Amino acid sequence: MLQATEDQPTPAYRRVLLKISGEALMGDQGYGLHPPTVQRIAQEVKSVQDMGVEICMVIGGGNIFRGLQGSAQGMERTTADYMGMLATVMNALAMQSALEGIGVYTRVISAIRMDEVCEPYIRRRAVRHLEKGRVCIFAAGTGNPYFTTDTAATLRANEMACEAIFKGTKVDGVYDKDPVKFADAVRYDTVTYDDCLAKHLKVMDASAIALARDNNLPIIVFSLDEPGGFRGVLAGQGTYTRVHH
Repeated sequence: MLQATEDQPTPAYRRVLLKISGEALMGDQGYGLHPPTVQRIAQEVKSVQDMGVEICMVIGGGNIFRGLQGSAQGMERTTADYMGMLATVMNALAMQSALEGIGVYTRVISAIRMDEVCEPYIRRRAVRHLEKGRVCIFAAGTGNPYFTTDTAATLRANEMACEAIFKGTKVDGVYDKDPVKFADAVRYDTVTYDDCLAKHLKVMDASAIALARDNNLPIIVFSLDEPGGFRGVLAGQGTYTRVHH
């Protein structure tokens, strides 16, 4: 049973999946991995694990290779998507290294078998890792082309019986339009899955939102750029948007 203390408030959820884009790892660079940014995100994850929360992660690959952009340049879509999946494995290994460097036991679990590099995805084994307090980073998407890492995150969150998906972005929630481009953009405190789909709000892609809706899995959108933001939201503080029925 999780107990609140003066330093450690009782978290709102006991098992969560953190979804971040590959671009979140590149800092202010235009490409690749920015080690200080990877370290900072690892510290955020550790601060939440220290609250007694079990954590899974899914990281995109857009900082290294984005399948859709590859296919737009004449590459066959399936090949481009597989290359994108391999990019997510590289990001997952970088995050594993950063987490283990600060004492967090971590497993990278791939939907595509590469046993010399990481574990294959076996659901019961992954659940056991979580129960033992290890962070599980799910890599290579769903293992299928035409599915995004958003969909992979929702799929794995359901399979792991997570209580919520935390979508870390550059802004502090879901807005009616891009707050970077429009000063009059309005932030939602809560929004329904159906509104996200009908209004084309950029939370996750449509198949990911539909899968979350069908399994009543809330999506919490918050700013990963805000120091302590992940821990704060789990402690019931900070600014975020909750997507639900």
